[in-house]
Amino acid sequence: MNAQLPGFEQKDPATARILLVDDDLRLLESLRHLLELHDFRADTAGGGRAAMEKLRERSYDLVLLDLGMPEVGGRDVLRFMATEQMSCITVVVSANGSVQDMTAALRDGAYDYLRKPYVPEELLATVNNALRRKHLEDMNCCMRGRLERSERLHRMIVNNSPDIVFILDKAGHFSFINSRVTDLLGYERESLLGSPLLALVDDEDREKAAYFLGQVMRRHRDVRSVELILRPSGRVHCRRHFEVAVWPQQEEHEETPFGDMTHSIYGTARDITERKESEAFITFQAYHDLLTRLPNRALFKDRVSLAIAHARRRGTRLAVMFIDLNRFKIINDSLGHAIGDRLLQSVSQRLLATIRQGDTLSRFGGDEFTLLLPEVQDAEAAGQVAQKLLDSLSRPFQIGVHELYVGASIGIAIYPEQGQGLDELIRHADIAMYREKRSRKNGFRVFNPEMGSDAIPLQLEQDFRRALERREFQLVYQPQVDTAQCRLAGVEALVRWPHPVHGVLGPVDFIPLAEETRLILELDHLTLRTALEEVGRCHLNGHAGMRLAVNLSPIVVEHDDFVDRVKQSIADSGFPPHLLELEITESLLMSDGRATVEKLGALSSLGIRFAIDDFGTGYSSLSYLQKLPVHTLKIDRSFTQGISAREDEACLVNAIVSMAKGLQMGVVTEGVETLVQMDYLRSLGCPMMQGYLFGRPATLSDIIERPLSLPSAGRFPGQVDELPEQV
Repeated sequence: MNAQLPGFEQKDPATARILLVDDDLRLLESLRHLLELHDFRADTAGGGRAAMEKLRERSYDLVLLDLGMPEVGGRDVLRFMATEQMSCITVVVSANGSVQDMTAALRDGAYDYLRKPYVPEELLATVNNALRRKHLEDMNCCMRGRLERSERLHRMIVNNSPDIVFILDKAGHFSFINSRVTDLLGYERESLLGSPLLALVDDEDREKAAYFLGQVMRRHRDVRSVELILRPSGRVHCRRHFEVAVWPQQEEHEETPFGDMTHSIYGTARDITERKESEAFITFQAYHDLLTRLPNRALFKDRVSLAIAHARRRGTRLAVMFIDLNRFKIINDSLGHAIGDRLLQSVSQRLLATIRQGDTLSRFGGDEFTLLLPEVQDAEAAGQVAQKLLDSLSRPFQIGVHELYVGASIGIAIYPEQGQGLDELIRHADIAMYREKRSRKNGFRVFNPEMGSDAIPLQLEQDFRRALERREFQLVYQPQVDTAQCRLAGVEALVRWPHPVHGVLGPVDFIPLAEETRLILELDHLTLRTALEEVGRCHLNGHAGMRLAVNLSPIVVEHDDFVDRVKQSIADSGFPPHLLELEITESLLMSDGRATVEKLGALSSLGIRFAIDDFGTGYSSLSYLQKLPVHTLKIDRSFTQGISAREDEACLVNAIVSMAKGLQMGVVTEGVETLVQMDYLRSLGCPMMQGYLFGRPATLSDIIERPLSLPSAGRFPGQVDELPEQV
């Protein structure tokens, strides 16, 4: 029968690998037969040397070994198995029954000892027990191997985790920390063992970390986390943000791959620096202008709202300024957006250097800036700040090879006098800026209630676009008189806008808006085509020699299709090119000179003449006057007003006329209103004039039908009768 211990499930006997070793072949065969009767399968070896060969060839669970064998005995086999670290169990079956032999065999590694002749039942029981032990040892070895592999896997996962993994003792000191701390913070993990977690926390978050640890030291069931800034070692130079998560404390005496977790805290620290930087960048994008890095409109409004609340509580004033750059669009269109962007950055830096640390400068959009002065004494103090801003912009900006000039128009609104709320203050500052911009000068203006009746820029822009679509603009003409020959030499086309609410508006009321919105392109071309058609009809009705002067914005001249559109307008109207004079401003000379020369030269080759309007009021360069195909200088009305009976009060006019003669250019004087002015100009040899003395701007039909008669006046000594060709 098959002996078996209670509670042990013996594996299938046929699967057991057994080796029988004995030099008595008859006894060896009898033993094999006995085992086969009980379903065991066994190999046999007729001596110690044969046994060693068998053991080298395959592994066995059990070896039944005789001690007394010639040449190679049983103890030699036992020592061989020990040397080769074979895991099979050995039961000695020997006739040698002395205590010394038994002790020696057991010392050499035998599991049990049976004497010959053996009792079959005793031998079978011993075999079963030995196989059971071998089975248990194999299972234990397998489990131990699995545990070791599991522990290695856990350690590999922990040490290669992207997070810092740590264990704290009940005092909050590190009892374990993985090697990730070296990669992220530069510390050697061994140097941190026994150190408190708080030693790694940045001073900014030390109080928050201490409170958090105090909470998690108490038993809790939920995972708790906190965001902390951890201080790196000297090898790492930047602070890093971490999300520290702590798991519930382990139960008493619970064992883990990392040892006893009694009263310990297991946690992780995940590096969230990139996420925090991304969040900060997104927040920065939401509230800042990326080009200038100034606060944007949203952040500016938020700060103004807070400043209003603060001023209301303390009973103080604040100022809001609306700053709009002058001439920026000309530079941006002429030199490109890259230069324009660099100019905006330089402007913002210069403005920042002018204001106080507590003030808020923002880019409101395009070339518009806003400024918040949280505490100002009065409008005069705000004006002083505005003047400092204008002074800072008066110096040229060196952008690459370009020396650029920009100015600004500034509107100011004071809380609480000019507005009680955010939108009201910004709107009133915008209106004041727009009123100042209409003056076409660099300056500032404080809002007053009378400006409230002005057309709001947005509404005016909408009305302007609608007027263009419906062609509601009208042309009037200013006579240009040759006083030497007492004849009407030509007319200058002037545009008027009959606004349905504000009445008839002159150019000063809407040209700045047209230039800002670039609607001036359509307006000037519409004006040119209409004037060519109307004056062209006069040519057919007996006034063939009448000249036409049309004023053009620099934006129109600088546009790429300027030459083509002028040519097309002349071709469509059939107007004689040599009777057309296009008036440009001195500001155009400050832009791209080469492109301007090429464009004006292309039109001049057709016979079209060019005049510098309001000469002397801008920043003219005499070298450009020689390069450009300019035929006429128009003396501004501000110089004409200085002419009186005393000749020394008109020195500027004298200088301009002399310069024009030297450059072989014609001269037209604007703003002639008195006989004294007319006669003095004639005495200088400058007979081409226009002004109220000869009639106010009117329709072309009114001018033609009205007979021309010059007022009589005395003659100045030295008056020149021979005049150069004019206009």
